[in-house]
Amino acid sequence: MRRVVITGMGTISALGRDVSQFAASVCQGRSGIGPIESADCSGLRFKNGAEVRAYCHQPYFEDRHADFLDRFAQFAVIAAREAVAGAAVEWTPELRESAAIITGSCVGGQSTEDIGFHEVYKLGHNRVHPLTIPKTMANAGASHISMEFGITGPSFTISTACSSAAHAIGQAFWMIRSGVTDLAITGGSEAPFSFGILKAWEAMRVVSPDTCRPFSRDRRGMILGEGAAMFVLEPLEAARARGAPVHAEVVGFGMSADAGHITQPSSEGAARAMRAALKDACLAPEQIGYINAHGTATPANDISETAAIHGVFGRHTARMPVSSTKSMHGHALGAAAALECLAAVLALRDGLLPPTANFTEYDPDCDLDVIPNCARRAEIEYALSNSFAFGGLNAVLALRKI
Repeated sequence: MRRVVITGMGTISALGRDVSQFAASVCQGRSGIGPIESADCSGLRFKNGAEVRAYCHQPYFEDRHADFLDRFAQFAVIAAREAVAGAAVEWTPELRESAAIITGSCVGGQSTEDIGFHEVYKLGHNRVHPLTIPKTMANAGASHISMEFGITGPSFTISTACSSAAHAIGQAFWMIRSGVTDLAITGGSEAPFSFGILKAWEAMRVVSPDTCRPFSRDRRGMILGEGAAMFVLEPLEAARARGAPVHAEVVGFGMSADAGHITQPSSEGAARAMRAALKDACLAPEQIGYINAHGTATPANDISETAAIHGVFGRHTARMPVSSTKSMHGHALGAAAALECLAAVLALRDGLLPPTANFTEYDPDCDLDVIPNCARRAEIEYALSNSFAFGGLNAVLALRKI
Protein backbone atom coordinates (compact mmCIF):
# COMPACT_ATOMS: atom_id res chain seq x y z
CA MET A 1 0.00 0.00 0.00
CA ARG A 2 1.13 3.52 -0.79
CA ARG A 3 1.94 6.23 1.73
CA VAL A 4 -0.39 9.23 1.45
CA VAL A 5 0.64 12.82 2.10
CA ILE A 6 -0.96 16.24 2.16
CA THR A 7 0.66 18.51 -0.42
CA GLY A 8 -1.87 21.33 -0.54
CA MET A 9 -4.08 23.08 2.01
CA GLY A 10 -6.66 25.82 1.71
CA THR A 11 -9.20 27.40 4.03
CA ILE A 12 -11.62 30.20 4.70
CA SER A 13 -13.22 30.57 8.13
CA ALA A 14 -13.76 32.89 11.05
CA LEU A 15 -10.01 32.60 11.68
CA GLY A 16 -8.95 33.97 8.31
CA ARG A 17 -9.25 33.90 4.54
CA ASP A 18 -6.31 31.55 3.94
CA VAL A 19 -4.04 29.05 5.70
CA SER A 20 -1.50 31.64 6.86
CA GLN A 21 -4.20 33.75 8.53
CA PHE A 22 -5.76 30.63 10.07
CA ALA A 23 -2.36 29.54 11.45
CA ALA A 24 -1.68 32.98 12.92
CA SER A 25 -5.06 33.04 14.66
CA VAL A 26 -4.53 29.58 16.12
CA CYS A 27 -1.02 30.48 17.31
CA GLN A 28 -2.42 33.52 19.09
CA GLY A 29 -5.36 31.61 20.56
CA ARG A 30 -7.62 34.20 18.92
CA SER A 31 -11.29 33.28 18.87
CA GLY A 32 -13.33 34.14 15.80
CA ILE A 33 -16.58 34.09 17.80
CA GLY A 34 -18.66 37.25 17.89
CA PRO A 35 -22.11 38.68 17.15
CA ILE A 36 -23.74 37.10 14.10
CA GLU A 37 -23.99 39.70 11.33
CA SER A 38 -25.29 37.77 8.30
CA ALA A 39 -28.65 36.81 9.84
CA ASP A 40 -31.25 38.54 11.99
CA CYS A 41 -30.83 37.11 15.50
CA SER A 42 -33.30 39.40 17.26
CA GLY A 43 -35.71 36.50 17.69
CA LEU A 44 -33.10 34.02 18.92
CA ARG A 45 -31.90 33.08 22.40
CA PHE A 46 -28.29 33.23 21.18
CA LYS A 47 -26.57 35.98 19.22
CA ASN A 48 -23.01 34.78 18.65
CA GLY A 49 -21.34 32.68 15.98
CA ALA A 50 -18.01 32.17 14.22
CA GLU A 51 -18.62 33.84 10.86
CA VAL A 52 -16.45 34.74 7.90
CA ARG A 53 -16.82 38.43 8.68
CA ALA A 54 -17.81 40.87 5.95
CA TYR A 55 -17.69 38.15 3.32
CA CYS A 56 -18.47 39.13 -0.25
CA HIS A 57 -18.20 36.88 -3.31
CA GLN A 58 -16.02 39.50 -4.93
CA PRO A 59 -13.10 39.23 -5.68
CA TYR A 60 -13.44 35.43 -5.71
CA PHE A 61 -16.25 35.16 -8.26
CA GLU A 62 -17.81 37.30 -10.95
CA ASP A 63 -21.42 38.22 -10.22
CA ARG A 64 -22.82 35.91 -12.87
CA HIS A 65 -20.77 32.96 -11.63
CA ALA A 66 -21.66 33.65 -8.00
CA ASP A 67 -25.36 33.40 -8.83
CA PHE A 68 -24.87 29.66 -9.33
CA LEU A 69 -23.20 29.02 -5.95
CA ASP A 70 -24.59 29.13 -2.44
CA ARG A 71 -22.24 30.56 0.18
CA PHE A 72 -21.14 27.09 1.31
CA ALA A 73 -20.17 26.09 -2.24
CA GLN A 74 -18.27 29.35 -2.70
CA PHE A 75 -16.28 28.52 0.42
CA ALA A 76 -15.50 25.05 -0.97
CA VAL A 77 -14.14 26.42 -4.23
CA ILE A 78 -12.13 29.17 -2.51
CA ALA A 79 -10.42 26.65 -0.21
CA ALA A 80 -9.83 24.20 -3.08
CA ARG A 81 -8.18 26.90 -5.17
CA GLU A 82 -5.67 27.64 -2.41
CA ALA A 83 -4.99 23.95 -1.82
CA VAL A 84 -4.39 23.20 -5.51
CA ALA A 85 -2.19 26.28 -5.95
CA GLY A 86 -0.16 25.38 -2.87
CA ALA A 87 0.35 21.82 -4.09
CA ALA A 88 1.48 23.13 -7.50
CA VAL A 89 -0.51 20.38 -9.18
CA GLU A 90 0.64 19.69 -12.74
CA TRP A 91 -2.59 18.94 -14.54
CA THR A 92 -2.54 16.54 -17.44
CA PRO A 93 -5.52 15.03 -19.30
CA GLU A 94 -4.79 11.69 -17.59
CA LEU A 95 -4.68 13.24 -14.09
CA ARG A 96 -7.88 15.18 -14.66
CA GLU A 97 -9.60 11.95 -15.68
CA SER A 98 -8.42 9.97 -12.66
CA ALA A 99 -8.29 12.56 -9.84
CA ALA A 100 -10.99 12.33 -7.17
CA ILE A 101 -13.02 14.93 -5.31
CA ILE A 102 -14.53 13.87 -1.99
CA THR A 103 -16.15 16.58 0.11
CA GLY A 104 -18.21 16.71 3.26
CA SER A 105 -21.22 18.90 4.02
CA CYS A 106 -23.91 18.47 6.62
CA VAL A 107 -26.64 20.88 5.55
CA GLY A 108 -25.65 22.14 2.09
CA GLY A 109 -27.14 25.36 0.75
CA GLN A 110 -29.25 26.38 3.71
CA SER A 111 -29.20 30.10 2.87
CA THR A 112 -30.65 29.42 -0.56
CA GLU A 113 -33.26 27.05 0.85
CA ASP A 114 -34.26 29.52 3.55
CA ILE A 115 -34.76 32.29 0.98
CA GLY A 116 -36.99 30.00 -1.08
CA PHE A 117 -39.11 29.01 1.89
CA HIS A 118 -39.46 32.67 2.92
CA GLU A 119 -40.65 33.64 -0.54
CA VAL A 120 -43.21 30.82 -0.72
CA TYR A 121 -44.55 30.72 2.84
CA LYS A 122 -44.02 34.27 4.09
CA LEU A 123 -44.36 36.40 0.96
CA GLY A 124 -46.81 34.14 -0.85
CA HIS A 125 -44.85 34.06 -4.09
CA ASN A 126 -45.78 31.35 -6.58
CA ARG A 127 -42.22 30.57 -7.66
CA VAL A 128 -38.68 30.53 -6.31
CA HIS A 129 -35.27 31.12 -7.91
CA PRO A 130 -34.79 28.60 -10.76
CA LEU A 131 -31.39 27.60 -9.38
CA THR A 132 -32.69 26.78 -5.88
CA ILE A 133 -32.15 23.02 -6.23
CA PRO A 134 -28.60 23.11 -7.72
CA LYS A 135 -27.57 25.73 -5.16
CA THR A 136 -29.08 23.82 -2.24
CA MET A 137 -27.76 20.31 -2.99
CA ALA A 138 -25.01 19.19 -0.62
CA ASN A 139 -22.79 18.01 -3.49
CA ALA A 140 -22.67 21.49 -5.06
CA GLY A 141 -19.23 22.14 -3.56
CA ALA A 142 -17.76 18.99 -5.10
CA SER A 143 -19.47 19.67 -8.43
CA HIS A 144 -18.15 23.23 -8.68
CA ILE A 145 -14.64 22.11 -7.71
CA SER A 146 -14.76 19.56 -10.54
CA MET A 147 -15.80 22.27 -13.00
CA GLU A 148 -13.20 24.69 -11.65
CA PHE A 149 -10.32 22.33 -12.48
CA GLY A 150 -11.84 20.20 -15.23
CA ILE A 151 -11.67 17.04 -13.09
CA THR A 152 -13.74 14.19 -14.51
CA GLY A 153 -12.76 11.40 -12.11
CA PRO A 154 -14.72 10.14 -9.08
CA SER A 155 -16.53 12.99 -7.33
CA PHE A 156 -18.99 12.75 -4.47
CA THR A 157 -20.09 14.25 -1.18
CA ILE A 158 -20.48 12.58 2.20
CA SER A 159 -23.08 13.85 4.67
CA THR A 160 -22.68 12.40 8.14
CA ALA A 161 -23.50 15.45 10.24
CA CYS A 162 -20.46 16.68 12.19
CA SER A 163 -18.23 13.85 10.91
CA SER A 164 -18.84 14.61 7.22
CA ALA A 165 -15.42 16.06 6.39
CA ALA A 166 -13.55 13.41 8.40
CA HIS A 167 -15.36 10.66 6.51
CA ALA A 168 -14.54 12.46 3.24
CA ILE A 169 -10.83 12.83 4.04
CA GLY A 170 -10.66 9.25 5.28
CA GLN A 171 -12.24 7.89 2.09
CA ALA A 172 -9.85 9.96 -0.04
CA PHE A 173 -6.93 8.59 1.98
CA TRP A 174 -8.04 5.00 1.49
CA MET A 175 -8.62 5.52 -2.24
CA ILE A 176 -5.10 6.85 -2.76
CA ARG A 177 -3.46 4.31 -0.46
CA SER A 178 -5.08 1.42 -2.33
CA GLY A 179 -4.30 2.80 -5.79
CA VAL A 180 -7.86 3.69 -6.84
CA THR A 181 -6.72 7.25 -7.61
CA ASP A 182 -3.43 9.15 -7.72
CA LEU A 183 -4.69 12.48 -6.40
CA ALA A 184 -7.66 13.71 -4.41
CA ILE A 185 -9.10 17.07 -3.40
CA THR A 186 -10.93 16.55 -0.14
CA GLY A 187 -12.31 18.40 2.86
CA GLY A 188 -15.55 20.05 3.91
CA SER A 189 -17.57 23.26 3.65
CA GLU A 190 -20.56 24.73 5.45
CA ALA A 191 -22.52 27.98 5.78
CA PRO A 192 -25.35 27.51 8.31
CA PHE A 193 -26.11 31.13 9.19
CA SER A 194 -29.67 31.45 7.97
CA PHE A 195 -32.62 32.17 10.25
CA GLY A 196 -34.40 28.85 9.74
CA ILE A 197 -31.49 26.62 10.68
CA LEU A 198 -30.51 28.91 13.54
CA LYS A 199 -34.02 28.48 14.94
CA ALA A 200 -33.66 24.73 14.55
CA TRP A 201 -30.42 24.76 16.54
CA GLU A 202 -32.05 26.98 19.15
CA ALA A 203 -34.69 24.29 19.63
CA MET A 204 -31.93 21.74 20.38
CA ARG A 205 -30.92 23.80 23.46
CA VAL A 206 -27.22 23.04 22.89
CA VAL A 207 -26.02 26.46 21.69
CA SER A 208 -24.18 28.67 24.16
CA PRO A 209 -25.57 32.13 24.89
CA ASP A 210 -22.07 33.61 25.03
CA THR A 211 -19.05 31.65 23.80
CA CYS A 212 -17.56 28.18 23.38
CA ARG A 213 -15.59 26.84 26.38
CA PRO A 214 -14.73 23.18 25.68
CA PHE A 215 -13.84 21.09 28.73
CA SER A 216 -14.29 24.09 31.04
CA ARG A 217 -16.50 23.55 34.09
CA ASP A 218 -18.65 26.57 33.19
CA ARG A 219 -19.19 25.54 29.54
CA ARG A 220 -22.68 26.31 28.29
CA GLY A 221 -22.78 24.73 24.85
CA MET A 222 -21.49 24.95 21.32
CA ILE A 223 -21.15 27.94 19.02
CA LEU A 224 -21.98 27.52 15.33
CA GLY A 225 -19.30 28.29 12.77
CA GLU A 226 -18.89 28.35 9.01
CA GLY A 227 -16.21 28.04 6.38
CA ALA A 228 -14.22 25.40 4.55
CA ALA A 229 -10.91 23.59 4.52
CA MET A 230 -9.65 21.55 1.57
CA PHE A 231 -6.60 19.37 1.04
CA VAL A 232 -4.70 17.86 -1.85
CA LEU A 233 -3.74 14.26 -1.08
CA GLU A 234 -1.36 12.18 -3.19
CA PRO A 235 1.16 9.34 -2.86
CA LEU A 236 4.40 10.26 -1.13
CA GLU A 237 6.52 8.94 -4.01
CA ALA A 238 4.68 11.10 -6.55
CA ALA A 239 4.93 14.19 -4.34
CA ARG A 240 8.68 13.75 -3.88
CA ALA A 241 9.22 13.02 -7.56
CA ARG A 242 7.78 16.39 -8.58
CA GLY A 243 9.21 18.32 -5.63
CA ALA A 244 5.84 19.16 -4.13
CA PRO A 245 5.58 20.56 -0.58
CA VAL A 246 4.65 17.90 1.99
CA HIS A 247 2.83 19.18 5.08
CA ALA A 248 2.01 15.90 6.83
CA GLU A 249 1.21 12.25 6.20
CA VAL A 250 -2.21 10.66 6.68
CA VAL A 251 -1.47 7.28 8.24
CA GLY A 252 -4.80 5.95 9.49
CA PHE A 253 -8.55 6.30 9.50
CA GLY A 254 -11.14 4.73 11.80
CA MET A 255 -14.93 4.73 11.88
CA SER A 256 -17.67 3.43 14.15
CA ALA A 257 -21.38 3.73 14.84
CA ASP A 258 -22.82 4.05 18.35
CA ALA A 259 -26.05 2.22 17.42
CA GLY A 260 -27.53 3.99 20.42
CA HIS A 261 -29.11 7.43 20.77
CA ILE A 262 -29.68 9.85 17.88
CA THR A 263 -28.15 12.82 19.75
CA GLN A 264 -26.51 11.56 22.97
CA PRO A 265 -22.84 10.59 22.48
CA SER A 266 -21.38 7.22 23.43
CA SER A 267 -17.90 6.98 24.90
CA GLU A 268 -17.71 3.37 23.71
CA GLY A 269 -18.47 4.37 20.12
CA ALA A 270 -15.89 7.16 20.19
CA ALA A 271 -13.31 4.80 21.66
CA ARG A 272 -13.95 2.22 18.94
CA ALA A 273 -13.28 4.83 16.24
CA MET A 274 -10.00 5.91 17.88
CA ARG A 275 -8.88 2.29 18.24
CA ALA A 276 -9.79 1.64 14.61
CA ALA A 277 -7.67 4.61 13.47
CA LEU A 278 -4.73 3.40 15.55
CA LYS A 279 -5.08 -0.11 14.15
CA ASP A 280 -5.30 1.17 10.58
CA ALA A 281 -2.12 3.19 11.15
CA CYS A 282 -0.34 0.34 12.99
CA LEU A 283 0.24 2.64 15.96
CA ALA A 284 0.34 2.02 19.69
CA PRO A 285 -1.64 4.46 21.86
CA GLU A 286 1.58 5.70 23.45
CA GLN A 287 2.81 7.02 20.09
CA ILE A 288 0.10 9.69 19.87
CA GLY A 289 1.43 13.07 20.99
CA TYR A 290 -1.68 15.22 20.54
CA ILE A 291 -5.42 14.94 19.94
CA ASN A 292 -7.55 17.59 18.30
CA ALA A 293 -10.75 16.75 20.15
CA HIS A 294 -14.32 16.90 18.88
CA GLY A 295 -14.78 19.12 21.97
CA THR A 296 -18.13 20.82 21.37
CA ALA A 297 -18.41 22.37 24.87
CA THR A 298 -21.74 20.70 25.52
CA PRO A 299 -21.99 19.08 28.95
CA ALA A 300 -22.57 15.58 27.56
CA ASN A 301 -20.01 15.53 24.74
CA ASP A 302 -16.97 16.72 26.66
CA ILE A 303 -17.46 14.21 29.48
CA SER A 304 -18.12 11.39 27.03
CA GLU A 305 -15.07 12.20 24.93
CA THR A 306 -12.89 12.44 28.03
CA ALA A 307 -14.03 8.97 29.09
CA ALA A 308 -13.33 7.62 25.61
CA ILE A 309 -9.81 9.06 25.57
CA HIS A 310 -9.06 7.56 28.98
CA GLY A 311 -10.45 4.24 27.81
CA VAL A 312 -8.16 4.12 24.78
CA PHE A 313 -5.00 5.73 26.14
CA GLY A 314 -5.02 4.77 29.82
CA ARG A 315 -2.05 6.17 31.72
CA HIS A 316 -0.73 7.87 28.59
CA THR A 317 -3.69 10.29 28.79
CA ALA A 318 -1.98 12.27 31.53
CA ARG A 319 1.00 12.94 29.25
CA MET A 320 -0.97 13.68 26.07
CA PRO A 321 -2.19 17.22 25.24
CA VAL A 322 -5.79 17.44 23.99
CA SER A 323 -7.40 20.64 22.72
CA SER A 324 -10.56 21.77 20.95
CA THR A 325 -10.14 24.38 18.25
CA LYS A 326 -13.93 24.76 18.07
CA SER A 327 -13.27 27.29 20.83
CA MET A 328 -11.88 29.50 18.04
CA HIS A 329 -13.49 28.58 14.70
CA GLY A 330 -16.79 27.39 16.16
CA HIS A 331 -18.63 24.22 15.26
CA ALA A 332 -18.75 24.34 11.48
CA LEU A 333 -20.86 21.15 11.26
CA GLY A 334 -19.89 19.32 8.05
CA ALA A 335 -16.74 21.44 7.70
CA ALA A 336 -15.67 21.11 11.35
CA ALA A 337 -13.50 18.03 10.86
CA ALA A 338 -11.68 19.67 7.93
CA LEU A 339 -10.85 22.80 9.95
CA GLU A 340 -9.72 20.61 12.84
CA CYS A 341 -7.62 18.40 10.57
CA LEU A 342 -5.96 21.57 9.29
CA ALA A 343 -5.20 22.65 12.87
CA ALA A 344 -3.71 19.22 13.62
CA VAL A 345 -1.57 19.27 10.47
CA LEU A 346 -0.23 22.72 11.37
CA ALA A 347 0.55 21.48 14.89
CA LEU A 348 2.64 18.65 13.44
CA ARG A 349 4.31 20.75 10.78
CA ASP A 350 5.09 23.82 12.89
CA GLY A 351 5.60 22.25 16.33
CA LEU A 352 2.95 24.44 17.95
CA LEU A 353 -0.08 22.83 19.58
CA PRO A 354 -3.30 24.87 19.30
CA PRO A 355 -4.98 25.92 22.55
CA THR A 356 -8.46 25.46 23.92
CA ALA A 357 -9.49 29.12 23.96
CA ASN A 358 -11.95 30.74 26.39
CA PHE A 359 -11.03 28.21 29.11
CA THR A 360 -11.79 29.46 32.62
CA GLU A 361 -12.24 26.63 35.12
CA TYR A 362 -10.97 23.06 35.50
CA ASP A 363 -13.64 20.34 35.41
CA PRO A 364 -12.75 17.12 37.27
CA ASP A 365 -15.00 15.23 34.84
CA CYS A 366 -12.81 16.44 31.97
CA ASP A 367 -9.40 15.62 33.44
CA LEU A 368 -7.32 16.23 30.33
CA ASP A 369 -4.38 18.47 29.51
CA VAL A 370 -6.48 20.82 27.37
CA ILE A 371 -3.74 23.39 26.56
CA PRO A 372 -5.77 26.22 28.12
CA ASN A 373 -5.81 29.55 26.25
CA CYS A 374 -2.20 29.64 25.01
CA ALA A 375 -0.56 27.61 22.24
CA ARG A 376 2.26 25.31 23.34
CA ARG A 377 5.57 24.49 21.69
CA ALA A 378 5.97 20.74 21.29
CA GLU A 379 7.57 18.51 18.69
CA ILE A 380 5.27 15.54 18.16
CA GLU A 381 5.29 12.79 15.57
CA TYR A 382 1.67 11.57 15.57
CA ALA A 383 -1.71 13.20 16.17
CA LEU A 384 -5.38 12.23 16.04
CA SER A 385 -8.30 14.36 14.89
CA ASN A 386 -11.62 13.28 16.44
CA SER A 387 -15.10 13.77 14.96
CA PHE A 388 -18.24 12.39 16.64
CA ALA A 389 -21.55 13.20 14.96
CA PHE A 390 -25.24 13.22 15.80
CA GLY A 391 -26.64 9.86 14.82
CA GLY A 392 -23.68 8.20 16.53
CA LEU A 393 -21.40 8.27 13.48
CA ASN A 394 -17.76 8.60 14.48
CA ALA A 395 -14.64 9.22 12.40
CA VAL A 396 -11.02 9.62 13.47
CA LEU A 397 -7.98 10.59 11.37
CA ALA A 398 -4.40 9.67 12.30
CA LEU A 399 -1.67 12.03 11.06
CA ARG A 400 2.13 11.96 11.07
CA LYS A 401 4.79 14.67 10.93
CA ILE A 402 7.01 14.29 7.89
